[in-house]
Amino acid sequence: MVVLGCEREKLLESRFFSRPFGEFWAAPKPGLTERQTRHMKSLEQHRSDIVEIGRRVYRLGYVAAYDGNISIRLEDGNILCTPSAISKGYMSEGDLVIVDADGKMVSGVRKVSSEIAMHLLIYKLRPDVHSVVHAHPPCATGYAAAGMSLNKALVAEVVMTFGCIPLAPYGTTGTPELTEAIRPFVPNYDGILLANHGVVTYGSDVYQAHAKMETVEHFARISLTTRILGKEVLLTSDDVSKLLVAREKYGITAPVKISDACPRVQPGEPEGTITLTKEELVDIIQAALERLKHHND
Repeated sequence: MVVLGCEREKLLESRFFSRPFGEFWAAPKPGLTERQTRHMKSLEQHRSDIVEIGRRVYRLGYVAAYDGNISIRLEDGNILCTPSAISKGYMSEGDLVIVDADGKMVSGVRKVSSEIAMHLLIYKLRPDVHSVVHAHPPCATGYAAAGMSLNKALVAEVVMTFGCIPLAPYGTTGTPELTEAIRPFVPNYDGILLANHGVVTYGSDVYQAHAKMETVEHFARISLTTRILGKEVLLTSDDVSKLLVAREKYGITAPVKISDACPRVQPGEPEGTITLTKEELVDIIQAALERLKHHND
């Protein structure tokens, strides 16, 4: 079947979205900053946005049953968030709750999520962040369960956006252990793997936070593919430096911490290093054994 023009757009809308497709990707109104555009939204619009993102993470298979939570920091400093014990794919605007900066209930009829403290810590440490998404995307969560961070410079776009995605130590869900586990990483990273748990990402609005969750899972799949293929060709330090310069061109202002371990790059070959194929190495060893045999004779 061939779908063209507006018919294709209608198909996309009916399959994935509850509102017009173009509405989610429209550029900010001329003359307005991103912050001004965000603050123009009403509480009802923020509620609708969270419900939409809940449907997206559910349809993508990033959550199951009652997994995950989503929040938005409102202009008055309160936090609009998903409640406890509800499927993110079947929420309504009226299911959401509002808490203050300390996690105390302001309004709502449902119980607030036990993981709200993780969201509150991120908002406290990152004034630039206005939305947090926590989910359990299968491949990225697999890395977290295996105790492996996504810290290799494999994909240019990921290095430019995240630097890398570190792994926070395990902390029991809904306890101070979890918030303390992520505390060292929040100031310098926009996505964190939670050991034996899942992933948390955050951004200037709920759509950016969700996009970063998609990027983490997509990168995890790419990384897994290179491991299955048995070969990883990492970017060099020079490559990474150029990407960091390019960040400014694309207007990426989120903090990124670059160290020897994050992202890991292709080490430069020491002076005098010789690279051999397996066959060449076997030939050298066999020749050496022949010379040793003749010497002993």
